[in-house]
Amino acid sequence: MSEVISKDQLKNAIIDMLRTIYDPEIPVNIYDIGLIYEINVFDNREVELIMTLTSPNCPVAGTMPGEVEEKVKTVEGVVDVTLELVFEPAWTQEMMSEEAKLELGFL
Repeated sequence: MSEVISKDQLKNAIIDMLRTIYDPEIPVNIYDIGLIYEINVFDNREVELIMTLTSPNCPVAGTMPGEVEEKVKTVEGVVDVTLELVFEPAWTQEMMSEEAKLELGFL
């Protein structure tokens, strides 16, 4: 039987997975760009993700949410994933991590 991991460890593993997914228009991963608004891990190991895109007209609006959901489902310990795509609040460059801003030359 595998070792039971905490909700915090599972959330960190999900963040690691999200950092492997890149916005095709910006050479930085979706987590550090700030597209992931919330990651909620419940006691039953179901995960709720709330994310946005850089704009509602983003060319990957039809495919990226499904890709994110499928990849997070592959994280060991995740039972199921529900993804909600929102556009409020609207994404802005201020939502990027310091690392992302540095990578893109904003700092």
